[in-house]
Amino acid sequence: MRCPCVCGEREAPALAVDVVIEVGSRIVLIKRANPPFAGCWALPGGFVECGERVEEAAEREAEEETNLNVEVKELLGVYSDPERDPRGHVVSICFIARGEGKLKGRSDAAEARLFDPREALKQSLAFDHADIIRDYLRRKHVLR
Repeated sequence: MRCPCVCGEREAPALAVDVVIEVGSRIVLIKRANPPFAGCWALPGGFVECGERVEEAAEREAEEETNLNVEVKELLGVYSDPERDPRGHVVSICFIARGEGKLKGRSDAAEARLFDPREALKQSLAFDHADIIRDYLRRKHVLR
């Protein structure tokens, strides 16, 4: 698989962020409007822009897709399987954040909805987001 980005003289993976947004005891999922995985549920997220800190990218992408005021609280993990995204090698840094405001799907999101995290795992999820949600539940001591 060809990497989607060139860094100087060499190919390099693209850098993205994903965000587990907590609203009370539930989390936000968006329904993807565009390929890949159009029509599937996903965590809010997207690509980091040049010159942008990853925490800023997480808050920006989450706010663009959900209409919520989002504040990053902690790092959940880094997801780097070269096969996680059909577009190429994309490394995602995933954060846990708090969200406030009126939830509404915007930008690349056809819809945004709150889910109990365990119920979110029953949805048709994009990318490796089921793995990320399971890691989130382990962090919250809900899954072993």
